[in-house]
Amino acid sequence: MIKKIRLQILTSIRNKRINVFLLFLLLSFVILIFSKLSKTYTNTIAFGIEKLNVPEADVILNDTLKLNITLKTHGFKWLDLYLNEPKIKIDFSKDVHKTDSVFVWHQSSPYLANTQFDKQVELFSVTPDTLYFYYDVNMVKYVPVKLNADVKFSLGYDSADGLQLIPDSIRVIGPKVKVSHVMFVETERLELDNVKSDINKEVALNLPKKELDLKYSTKQVKLITQVEKFTEGTLSVPVELINVPEGITVKYFPKKLNVSYYVSLTNFNSIVVEDFKVVCDFNDSKVNQSFLVPKVVKSPSLVRNIKIGQQHVEFIITK
Repeated sequence: MIKKIRLQILTSIRNKRINVFLLFLLLSFVILIFSKLSKTYTNTIAFGIEKLNVPEADVILNDTLKLNITLKTHGFKWLDLYLNEPKIKIDFSKDVHKTDSVFVWHQSSPYLANTQFDKQVELFSVTPDTLYFYYDVNMVKYVPVKLNADVKFSLGYDSADGLQLIPDSIRVIGPKVKVSHVMFVETERLELDNVKSDINKEVALNLPKKELDLKYSTKQVKLITQVEKFTEGTLSVPVELINVPEGITVKYFPKKLNVSYYVSLTNFNSIVVEDFKVVCDFNDSKVNQSFLVPKVVKSPSLVRNIKIGQQHVEFIITK
């Protein structure tokens, strides 16, 4: 028993010594890193370009320009520069001048040192000292927005005025060769089931991710509609025979047809027979054919899913 306790004590002491050693080793490493990062170094690094306030009417064609900048600063700053892609901001409203084909940027090292870097950075050189941004004239075009959706209403419910997108068209800006091929913009896929209340929902646009030269006036639109209870209505509508040649008398039956439709309960009582017109066109008749196909050529905007109860109207020529 005593031997076991002694062994445990010795093991504990050894473990503590190992832990202390590891702790001192870690502290030494941290001190060494801080010592290295506290020193100043001189090096050259490539800076990307962040373009600000580019005129909306222009598009920059060469978008990969870089500046090689030689500077001196402490290690902590260098660590930040290597971990995060460094960029020089170029404001096109004041840092460049425009010619017939290019924007020209030309700034001195002291100007960059004062406007782009803090006092801990000493800037030695910038190459090249001039950048040429070639550009083309942008084309501005309005294109319609198409809804990509499957909206299913609950039984007895429907949209009162149809699904509406706000805005229903957006502005596309970019090089003419690309914008001219954009005919419409579609929304992301939207699926709604068992809808029985009004819809007021933001829907993202399905914009091409590779076409970086194209800009869009918005990235989302709003889908709205008023949802109401709907019911089926039926009216007996007179049939009109049209385009009967002169000198021919035609008798047809039936003279009236039942027309069914889908309408909101709010508008149910406002729908009357005079809102509809059903015709049979004699020009559509064929030789040895004794019937005509009725068509609804007039109907109120408040109804939908219009159906005629009988698809054939019989006729005979009596004269």
